[in-house]
Amino acid sequence: MLSPDLLIHSNDWKQVSAVIRLINEFGGRAFVVGGWVRDTLLGRKTHDIDFAVDGNGLEIARHVAEKLQGKFVPLDDVNRIGRVVFSDQIGTAVNSIFDFASLVGSNIEADLGHRDFTINAVAAVPASSGESVTLIDPYHGITDLHRKKIKVTNPQVFAADPIRLLRAVRLAAQLEFKIEEETENKVREYASLIFQVAGERLRDELVALLSLPASGKYLGRLDELGLLTTLMPELEAGRVTDQPRDHQWPVLRHSIETVKAFDFLIRESHWEYTDIDILKDVPWNDEIAAYFNEEISYISNRKVVLRLAAVLHDIAKPQTRTAEPNGKIRFLGHANAGAEVVCLILERLRFTNREIKFIELAVKYHLRPTQMGWPELPTDRAIYRFYRDTAEASLGILFLSLSDYLSMRGSAFVVDDWRKHTEMTSYILSKKNEMPTQSRMLIDGYDIMSIFDLVPGRRVGELKEIIREAQAAGQIKTRQQAVDYLKEFIQKPAFEEG
Repeated sequence: MLSPDLLIHSNDWKQVSAVIRLINEFGGRAFVVGGWVRDTLLGRKTHDIDFAVDGNGLEIARHVAEKLQGKFVPLDDVNRIGRVVFSDQIGTAVNSIFDFASLVGSNIEADLGHRDFTINAVAAVPASSGESVTLIDPYHGITDLHRKKIKVTNPQVFAADPIRLLRAVRLAAQLEFKIEEETENKVREYASLIFQVAGERLRDELVALLSLPASGKYLGRLDELGLLTTLMPELEAGRVTDQPRDHQWPVLRHSIETVKAFDFLIRESHWEYTDIDILKDVPWNDEIAAYFNEEISYISNRKVVLRLAAVLHDIAKPQTRTAEPNGKIRFLGHANAGAEVVCLILERLRFTNREIKFIELAVKYHLRPTQMGWPELPTDRAIYRFYRDTAEASLGILFLSLSDYLSMRGSAFVVDDWRKHTEMTSYILSKKNEMPTQSRMLIDGYDIMSIFDLVPGRRVGELKEIIREAQAAGQIKTRQQAVDYLKEFIQKPAFEEG
């Protein structure tokens, strides 16, 4: 049973009551609204708390910050929204965030009517003692919490702010709710409005969705509702682009299934087309898990960007598709072409440079693992070049390659072929620590300049790379061998001309 007592017994209630009393003393009236009320009633923890106030939200936030020793952050001068960030110095959780917004409309009921979904349109106000609470629920949000339904407060919710189209799917995924049928129809009806939303807001909502465990299935949900290819129209052509017979699905379905396969490989979901026992052949340890969880921007980690890379990895297949006279279908150059398209999409969605570079590398080199000597194990020289070219995306690309294979075969999965893929992956990973790095170079740039009387510049970098590659291939093992190798190379006419 969802009871107001859940609010009173939450760890934040003492601070919430204190803030509301302070606002009352300041001459205003305040209500707790939105996600904190919803999540606390559901037994979920959150420390981002929204207040609707019948005064100037900016001035009230500044007052609260001064009185309770928080940090005041102005968010929106036009709509009078202010933020207070608290640390544990007043007993709240570290980095608790309290947002204060002026009421929209003449009273709290009118304000709630402007909110997106009924489960977010519930307000709470404590008694003066702070020991009891009244819930204000004009749109029956508590009932929808019981029913586990996402339902709009009014028919114009999506037209008023189209970012709510994505939020409906993200909330349903996050809370494990279902979108109510009429609301789902509205999502389809208004899906085309997504392009009215600023890139930053689209990015943040997409990243929030892709940060959820097993989020591959939610990308499929976005597509069912007409949102995925509205968000990234470049994907649409793949819906009807067929592939060679060893592929189970057309390009777009294959790409969505690749994300689901990736979720399976990183131990976040099941793969419906084969047994979980195949995971025993996939390299996995704490270090690999930490790699995928490592932050790559202030809102994303490597899992998130690899899910994006997975859904985008074949995006250039439609325009590179050719069919030979014998019926063989080919996609020559689709990886390089796809990397260029991906950069444009991610720039439009305002991803950071590091995120874009990572995904660009993953798309550009997603075929490399199986091009390094397949079905034989790759040479040390090929492995060195792989790590050199893919940088921090290398491990992610190996898992993307495995995911690509799973989603290519689907229910036609072949165990022997799979083991060849996992053996190759394990072998490439085992070789990483043997690859020459700056600290393991037989000679460095200063040595090269001194021995060969060169000045800093491009040629010194080229010679360093030549030594690294020869060292990785096992052609040289000592400092003197490195010097002799370079002497022979420098004497070649091509070097002189270069």
